[in-house]
Amino acid sequence: MFAFFSNAASRIRRDEKGATAVEYGIMVSLIAVVIIVAVTLLGGTVKDTFTKVQCSVAGKTTYAAGTTAGTATCP
Repeated sequence: MFAFFSNAASRIRRDEKGATAVEYGIMVSLIAVVIIVAVTLLGGTVKDTFTKVQCSVAGKTTYAAGTTAGTATCP
């Protein structure tokens, strides 16, 4: 009888480790989705900011090629 409970307890412990791994996997995938969305939404704006800084350092003027983010140029 003791062996039955011992085996059942060890199976439950093993199952919890698997569940924890799945939870970590889900958490990592959600973090990746948030990063992808943030880069997609802010990518053009960040590119424009770096272009403006590059133009300022070179002593030039920044021109926006359009209203779309990520289109600024430094002639």
